[in-house]
Amino acid sequence: MPQRSLRRYLTVCLLLPLLLLLSVDAVLTYHRARQAADAAFDRSLFTSNKAMVEGISIQDGKIVVDIPYLALEMFESNAAGRVYYRVTEEGGAELTGYKDLPLPKRRDQAFYKPQFYDAEYHGDTIRIAAIRQRVHDVASAQTRTVWVLTGETPESRRELAEQILVGAIIQDVVLVALALGIVLLAVSVGLKPLRRLSAKVKDKDADDLQPLDATELPSELKPLVEAMNQYIARIERILNDRGRFFADAAHQLKTPLAVLQAKVELALREDDLPTVKKQIAETLETVRHASRGVKQLLSLSRLAPDHFLAVTYSDVDLTGVAREVALDWAPVARRSGVDLGFEGEVVAMLSGRPELLQELVGNLIDNAIRYAGPGKMVTVRCEPVAGFARLQVIDNGPGIAEEERDRVFRRFYRIAGTQVEGSGLGLGIVHEIARLHDATIALSHTPGGGLTVTVDFPVAQPVAD
Repeated sequence: MPQRSLRRYLTVCLLLPLLLLLSVDAVLTYHRARQAADAAFDRSLFTSNKAMVEGISIQDGKIVVDIPYLALEMFESNAAGRVYYRVTEEGGAELTGYKDLPLPKRRDQAFYKPQFYDAEYHGDTIRIAAIRQRVHDVASAQTRTVWVLTGETPESRRELAEQILVGAIIQDVVLVALALGIVLLAVSVGLKPLRRLSAKVKDKDADDLQPLDATELPSELKPLVEAMNQYIARIERILNDRGRFFADAAHQLKTPLAVLQAKVELALREDDLPTVKKQIAETLETVRHASRGVKQLLSLSRLAPDHFLAVTYSDVDLTGVAREVALDWAPVARRSGVDLGFEGEVVAMLSGRPELLQELVGNLIDNAIRYAGPGKMVTVRCEPVAGFARLQVIDNGPGIAEEERDRVFRRFYRIAGTQVEGSGLGLGIVHEIARLHDATIALSHTPGGGLTVTVDFPVAQPVAD
């Protein structure tokens, strides 16, 4: 598909309306030219009539018409068309000229005042000027009334109107061409900042993620530059997250791999089978720990804000999800000596993603079992509360000091002195899943000792990132 040229697009967008305006202007100009030509030639006809009137007199009781030289000269000047004239006595005899030249339909017009009209004459539409004139003879005290008519075919009028129209069209075409030239020149000059911006973006190195400078750019280009800078910032965050992920993965795997290597080397040196089995069992536990840490890292990376995870929401019963997860973790709780219980009989509906909610509940139960310790109780509770679906995981373990509660959601953060094996990622995953569901998390003290984690999910559809 050929690339679209902005200059060509603007030319077409401007040329079509200008051509339409030129056509409309041509029609209006032609009408104005005809009106001007009619006015000019009507004055010429009237002048001819007045000249002929001056040659009319009464001699010996008869009306005599002597056409003056001025009138004849005017008749001869109309070389493009034909001129007709007629002088007739009102209600009397024809005096001179073309006897069938039509009189005006109204015969009661005022004396000495010209009347202009169009009439069909020998297959042509001619323009006629008529004057109703009184002729006086002082000697005989007679007053007679005559009609003086002068008509012409329209060729001269059309020729003059066409000359005016052609001149106007040529002038308009020149103006349109100049206007297009000026617009294209302005577009070319106006696009220079865009070309400079394009060159600046093209010359950027692949690892240059500095924002573009928009101080010297026109205001119309600043939204584009701001959008590009936002995009660059998102790319930088994504790259930083990827780098942090690899660093975190190296951090998580470095110690377990070193331990694995050491334990395997020790096992290879042992000849006693029970000791080898013990070393293998310890190695397996280390592998499980490393595997769990890697899975948590992958989950946390997938849930990061700049991962652009497309979350498809559906109606989910939080009570049912939490009950199933609690049943899955019941064997683990028994092996750890923890009494795991579930409370919740009322359906608590929300809009969410079931597998993410299962992971959230599982991480909370896992944390509670490991940190509460043997002989303790962990309760999972679900209920609808004032427009929210509330999930609570309650334990009677050692709890978390109030000053540490905001920090435990950070990656790899572990409270000083904690002896429980872990990676410090579980609550971070819980926090990201809650963010995707527009939920709020609160850590509080359990009455009698322990920690209560409360997650409130809005019942309304959340907005996906």
